[in-house]
Amino acid sequence: MNRSEFDRFADEYCSLHRENIAASGEAPEYFADYKMKDLARLVRRSGAAAAPIRVLDFGAGVGTSVPFFRRRLPDASLTCVDVSLRSLRIGIGRFPRDAAFVAFDGARLPFANGSFDCAFAACVFHHIAASEHVPLLAEIRRVLRPGGRVMVYEHNPLNPLTRSAVDRCPFDEHAVLIGAPALRSSVERAGFTDARVRYRVFFPRALALLRPMEGSLGWLPFGAQYYVRAEA
Repeated sequence: MNRSEFDRFADEYCSLHRENIAASGEAPEYFADYKMKDLARLVRRSGAAAAPIRVLDFGAGVGTSVPFFRRRLPDASLTCVDVSLRSLRIGIGRFPRDAAFVAFDGARLPFANGSFDCAFAACVFHHIAASEHVPLLAEIRRVLRPGGRVMVYEHNPLNPLTRSAVDRCPFDEHAVLIGAPALRSSVERAGFTDARVRYRVFFPRALALLRPMEGSLGWLPFGAQYYVRAEA
């Protein structure tokens, strides 16, 4: 999906997303919050939480993650980047004091080397051509400090409900889902180390009582989503 396509869907992104995932029984906020819980857990384990940290949201769109980031990491600074100028304007209007919103040309991030302690991307790379994955991940690594962490979340193509949701979604029309082994390989080829995969979201809301089990199921490649986390 190119910049004009992102701009075209920016105004209706939230409503389209909510409608598209209705079968899960959850609202978009549920998915945004669990990602921020995962990110906060990674920050704590890395020891970075001992001081104010700088976090990059790569492909932030209209800022869906911002309020949950503020809840989970209230003392951290957040910079949201995206190629869609319309999405950034909407994000600024929604959260004018909670994050910095910065335009990105799709190739080079407008930040100096080592500007951030942590970076995350929430279901962004399936919109990006496979040939660009490694260069963009290397660019994320460039703006992380040595030892900084990255978390890249994606939809799991092995999950049939995920595939169905993506197939029905208007703004996923040109999306190409990425298997976890392929994304992990791209992360490693971009120069990151200690890359690990964890699968997430195994139970819909109707089976929410089983969700405490998810902590022990991260190895099972059938969750609706997954993340690859690694070190710069």
